[in-house]
Amino acid sequence: MDATVGLGGHAYEVARRLGRLGRLIGLDKDPAALERASARLTQLGEEAPQVELVHSSFAGLASRVEEGRADGILADLGVSSLQFDDASRGFSFRADAPLDMRMDPLSGQTAAQVVNQLSERELADLIYEFGEERRSRRIARAICRARPIRSTQHLPEVVSAAARPMKPGIHPATQTFQALRIYVNQELDDLRKLLQRAPRALKQGGRLVIISFHSLDDRMVKDAMRDGAHAGTYRLLTKKPVVSGDEEVRRNPRSRSAKLRAAERL
Repeated sequence: MDATVGLGGHAYEVARRLGRLGRLIGLDKDPAALERASARLTQLGEEAPQVELVHSSFAGLASRVEEGRADGILADLGVSSLQFDDASRGFSFRADAPLDMRMDPLSGQTAAQVVNQLSERELADLIYEFGEERRSRRIARAICRARPIRSTQHLPEVVSAAARPMKPGIHPATQTFQALRIYVNQELDDLRKLLQRAPRALKQGGRLVIISFHSLDDRMVKDAMRDGAHAGTYRLLTKKPVVSGDEEVRRNPRSRSAKLRAAERL
């Protein structure tokens, strides 16, 4: 199971190894991603396994496979390249666009609705919890005074005026954008459900592999796998996370913050 199929990069390599007798289930919140993944997987032709692509969060993973039947579950967390590179989706402040940030553009609140409708206290708590931003109260106050926040360039202007850069080369609005994206897409809630349901879906010897890109996700994955190992549910395959080497980072700068953890179902 590819719980975050995205553009189909991982799914393609998994499907190629499964072969005609295998079965691949891919989930994604983003209909555009599913279309791109489907086109990529058809390139395998007659060597493709049975493929089922589902418009769904990975929180619904357990309902897609019989208990104890999955050989492997892979989740590559965070924003896909498709979403990040499309300025109109509102995930980045590199270009001016509507402040959206929804992985599923067909449902849920937009980031604009969140920053313009939440109270100052709620907004500060959100930025602190999901962005790990120590200056959250100052930033929330500035946002509320500048309402309505109109776009992906208006918001970082407001944040920059309220908070100086903490590190060279890191925009002061980066953590606020992260917090809004996580909140809008319920990313931590979905991850919590995935970690709870994965043991039931995996067969004995089946493997759970998760790639995370920030400390909140990685901490949850680390704790769940460690607790599972202590309970006799998992055998840890990665005592420390697998990270990108220098060559991979040169080829793919976005891999710099990636951490991969894996465990085997006992």
